[in-house]
Amino acid sequence: MGLWDKIQKDIQKSINESITAMRKGATVAVEKAEELAEEGKRRYKIFELKMKIQSNFTDLGGKVYDLISKGSKNLLIDKKVKSLIAGVKKLEAQIAKLERVSAKKSPGKGHSKSKPKRK
Repeated sequence: MGLWDKIQKDIQKSINESITAMRKGATVAVEKAEELAEEGKRRYKIFELKMKIQSNFTDLGGKVYDLISKGSKNLLIDKKVKSLIAGVKKLEAQIAKLERVSAKKSPGKGHSKSKPKRK
């Protein structure tokens, strides 16, 4: 085998190894992108639920103010107040569930994988 044949063989081997490495890298990138997209969806859903809670608290505050201004002593008898409180509790449970899923899927912010040093 001549020098030229050996060089061609080595170059072809390097090309094949590079292609294999790029495919593996692309696969890892796609998987990571999918994970990040799912996490983003969970966080957005949590945000939406928190906005609903804020709206319920606004409604609850208005209703409580209205009842107090009318002289009502026992606010928990009112059906609207009970309903708003139950709604907040339900939303809080949904948030807690989403946060548990999020915590299981991703390590803490300080736990990143160390990258190998380049030479």
